[in-house]
Formats: sequence, structure tokens, C-alpha cells
Amino acid sequence: MYDDTEISREIANRFNLDRRDFLKFCAAMAATMGLPKGADAQIAQAMTAKERPSVIWLHFQECTGCTESMLRAEHPTIEKLILEIISLDYHETLFAAAGHQVEAAREAAMKKNWGKYVLVIEGAIPVKDNGIYCKVGGKTALQLTKECAEGAAAVIAIGSCASWGGMPSTPPNPTGSTGVPEILVGKPVVTIPGCPPNPYNFLSTVVHFLTFGALPAVDDKGRPKFAYSRLIHENCERRAHFDAGRFALEFGDEGHRKGYCLYKLGCKGPETYANCPAILFNDVGSGSWPVGTGHPCIGCTEKGIGFAKPIHALAELQNQRPPVGYPRVVEEQGAGASIGAIATVAAVGGLAIGAGAKLVGNLGKSEDGQDSGKQG
Repeated sequence: MYDDTEISREIANRFNLDRRDFLKFCAAMAATMGLPKGADAQIAQAMTAKERPSVIWLHFQECTGCTESMLRAEHPTIEKLILEIISLDYHETLFAAAGHQVEAAREAAMKKNWGKYVLVIEGAIPVKDNGIYCKVGGKTALQLTKECAEGAAAVIAIGSCASWGGMPSTPPNPTGSTGVPEILVGKPVVTIPGCPPNPYNFLSTVVHFLTFGALPAVDDKGRPKFAYSRLIHENCERRAHFDAGRFALEFGDEGHRKGYCLYKLGCKGPETYANCPAILFNDVGSGSWPVGTGHPCIGCTEKGIGFAKPIHALAELQNQRPPVGYPRVVEEQGAGASIGAIATVAAVGGLAIGAGAKLVGNLGKSEDGQDSGKQG
């Protein structure tokens, strides 16, 4: 394993943390990735004993939101990440230099670390007309991607734009924007979609590579399973309201103010795979992600949903539905059940008046036919 005194000294010098806090960080990384017991010790050893991996970060068609998300990471902070955990040898946004100096730094880093560096790509890549719609240093994004990927030990596509085209690829897509996997066919690419993605999903992927010399297990879309194997809906803070049949029907209505489920406002959580509600963003609590602030999830991690499916359109329920004792999530076209009809059913069935009133209350605006329409 490793010597406690030696690692304590290394931690203090490199990370400005005491040993306990550092090991907590390593344990959190191991837990995030779903690694077995003892993996935190391997992570600690790798981060203190091994040479920092060289990272080359390319920017193409994007808003720089992925980088902005990384800048707001707290464990570790950005300066610890790029100075102590990885060696960020090329990043257009964070470099003080510009022009020929920056391109020379990229080429030098590639030559020195050929076959060992990690290539991170942020933004979609236009392919129409030979990719002339996005150039850096006189080279197209298409050229740079293929050139830099050739000597990379690992390729990570960060954000929805790099993962599958994101917003730049929405119709009519005049530049032919596409994701990294479509460009580097045959070369493994780990995709970390999100707009923006959670920085800890990226950091955990890099730490996994640093520790084990391999990228984490991925799904059929190249996404790390530790972050994208569960539906947002499964861990959503409003899930209890969904199960109880309590929904916000309009922005600002009583249900919305009380924190009811946002499904009927178009929340795509029931068909979107990501860990947003489990780890949140920026270490500021539940108000740091869309649903926590009262806005429906738009499904930004899923191709064909994010930036494609209208925000108001209902999600396709994958595996959860409210109990049968409550109103259906989507009522058929029409005026819905009337209070009189429900009262009759309650009387015939011998139900208590209180139970009947409760069921009426759960129907909300469906009494007036305002919540009608078939599931999209």
C-alpha cells in the first residue's frame, strides 16, 4: 500500500489538506463511481504517487458552460484540480497566452506525452463543407479532433454538444454539427452529457483513469454507468408528490408553490438518465438544479429529448406510475370526472365522505377539463 507519513507529507505539500480531509475526498470519489471497498486507498495512492496526467482540452461549437461548471467545483477547487491532480496543458479559455503561443503549447504537450495524454473535447463539431464553420489556429475542429485523438490514451466528450451534438445540432443544423463519437468511429469515447454536466462526473472519470489506467464502465451511449444508470425521476426530491398524485398544473399555481411534481409541466425526469438530484451542483443545496428551482427537467443528457422535445411536452414514463387509487397522470380528452359522478361512486361503494372529498381534491383542475390531453 503506502506509508502514512509519506502520504501525509505529500498531501500537505500538494493539496494543502490534512490527511483526514484528503481521504474523505478519495472516499467520496470511490462512492460516486460505485467502486468496491478499498478503492479509496487506491485513489489516494494514485493521486499522490503517480505523475499527473497531461490533459488537452479543445473547444468547438459550445457556450463554454462546461468549463464554467468545472470552474465552480469545490472538491477540489479548480486550482487544485489543474495544478495538483491533472496537468492542464492546453485550454483556450483558461490560458493566459493566445495565438501561436497556445498552439505551440498544445503541440509540445502532445509530443511529450504521446500515447499517454487525456483528450477532452467541449462542443459540437461541424462536418458540413469539410468543417469550415469552426476553426482554431487555422485548423478546422474536424482536423484538430482527429489529430489530437490519434495520440490520446483516452478521449472524453464533455457536455451534450460534444456527446451527441447538443443544441448546435438541432434542426435545421446548417453546419452539420455532430458529436465526438460520430467523428472518432472505432476509438472509445467516454461521453459526459449535460448542459452543463456536473463537474464531479468529469472529475470522477479522470480519477478513475488515473487510478486504474482505464476509463470507467459505460452504457451503450458511452456514458459512465456510475452517473447515468438511473433515471432522474428515481431520486428526484419531488418524487413523493408524483407517487401521491400531486402535480403543479401551471407555473405559479398552488401546487407549484408547494413544491408538487412538475411532470404535467413537461418535466423530462421520467425519461432522462443522470445523477443530477443525487449529487446536485456547486455545493449550494437543492436549489442548484432545474427541478430544485421549480423548472421542469429538459432532458439535456438525452439525445432526441434535450433541445428536441418541446419543454411542455409530457415525458414518456419509463417504469413508474402513480398508484391506481389516484387520478391518472394524463386524463383522456374531455371534461374529466365530475364531482357528482365521484359522489355517486362513493355512495354506491360505501366510501367515507372524507375519502371521496380527498379523491376529488387530488383531481385538481381535471374537474374542469383544463388538464386534458393524451400522453405524448
